[in-house]
Amino acid sequence: MSTNKENNLQSVKTVYDVTKFTHVDYPDHLACIVWFSGCNMRCDYCYNKEIVFAKSGSYTVAEVLEFLETRVNLLEAVVLSGGEASSHTLVEFCQEVRKLGFKIKLDTNGTYFSQVKELLELELLDFVALDYKAPKEKFTQITHSNKYDEFSKTLDFLIQNFTDFEVRTTLHSDLLNPDDINSIIDDLTLRGYDKNYYIQKFQDTGESIAGIGEGSSPFDETLLSDKLNIVWR
Repeated sequence: MSTNKENNLQSVKTVYDVTKFTHVDYPDHLACIVWFSGCNMRCDYCYNKEIVFAKSGSYTVAEVLEFLETRVNLLEAVVLSGGEASSHTLVEFCQEVRKLGFKIKLDTNGTYFSQVKELLELELLDFVALDYKAPKEKFTQITHSNKYDEFSKTLDFLIQNFTDFEVRTTLHSDLLNPDDINSIIDDLTLRGYDKNYYIQKFQDTGESIAGIGEGSSPFDETLLSDKLNIVWR
């Protein structure tokens, strides 16, 4: 690395933790997960509240790169997650990850459009998992942010310019009902999204930001639109 890059990569501990091995977080690849500290949302159901509220991390990205050097030919990919990974400047880090030969997946809420766009235009991402938190009318209520328009730009950019991505929604039946999910499906299809739509059911870990448990409201899956292929997780 150049001296300038070394300084940038070693200056701040932005990484909360590293999961050294996963075979489920990047489809068909053995990977590790780099959990970046901090997030611009406070989703009621989020179970990563320690990461979301963290002001700093345990590692610099330079230290993460040192770890990745020991995993060359053992792992295939690196997953950037959080918190919200794209709230950090990732270009130099991703360039160094690329040099080590790893594929890169980004998990994102899509609200740092310019960051995601730059990474895609520089061909530094191989796969993106985009969280569609809620339909527009419920977006602020659930995320406690007013970033729907930024998310919307990211979604459109991915649909128009990138092939390897997925859209997913976390479902808590007290927060989202079948009409809400159908609203998301209608919006996706109108924009031209024609891939699988992933719905991951809320899992009560006792650690959610809003302290909510399992949903008390019934959720009737038979009421969901068939405009997209829904894959449950």
